[in-house]
Amino acid sequence: MIRIRLGPWLLLAALLLAWEAACRMLGLSKLVLPPPSAVAQSLWQGLASGYFWPHLRTTALELVLGVISGCAIGFAAGVALAESATLRRLLMPYVVASQVIPKLALAPLFVLWFGFGITSTVVITALICFFPLLENTLTALQQVAPERLELFRMLGATRAQTLWRLKLPSGLPGILAGVRVAVVLALVGAVVGEFIGASRGLGALVIASQGTMDTSLMFAVLVLIAALGMLAYHATLWLERWLLLPFTRTS
Repeated sequence: MIRIRLGPWLLLAALLLAWEAACRMLGLSKLVLPPPSAVAQSLWQGLASGYFWPHLRTTALELVLGVISGCAIGFAAGVALAESATLRRLLMPYVVASQVIPKLALAPLFVLWFGFGITSTVVITALICFFPLLENTLTALQQVAPERLELFRMLGATRAQTLWRLKLPSGLPGILAGVRVAVVLALVGAVVGEFIGASRGLGALVIASQGTMDTSLMFAVLVLIAALGMLAYHATLWLERWLLLPFTRTS
């Protein structure tokens, strides 16, 4: 068990050592590829001086607001489409069409409509979270075992009772899988949104480091983005275990 837990960290250490050795042996410029030591120094300086914290808080706030709003709307829409074949036939083509348009292409419009700052980035993040939740909720609610549906009909359960007591509990693992996908994609949306319509945030910091040709700073910001994404992903895993705990106890 200890070896399994230490494995990823040992692999990371080996990769960093190989990266450091390659930069020193090949004499690569820090402008092209900085060694991990330079990245670590830039990361420590930014954290110790407080330079990174306002940007990190802004991106984290955008991530939380985008995930909550996008997942809530996606879940509600998924339930509505799963319960109504008419709505599904009417709206699903438009939902798919809205998702195949790259969000990066829509970002200038959102900046025009909502202005520079957090609002336009949250809208982009919410749009990215919307479809995974809708699709997973729709699929999960439609894949309930037919014999269970028949049993509920025989017992005289209403449509709302069937949804609340059968479909949602049965489809919860699939819905939560959609949340995991949405959280990962949401951070991408937040950073991309900051590329265009923000003056603060980790994405804006990437653009600033590119402008000053500070590659070490850019890599340090990428480390922060990866850390924030891992933290958000593990938070969804904890939420999933907590929500599924009553079902694992009864099984």
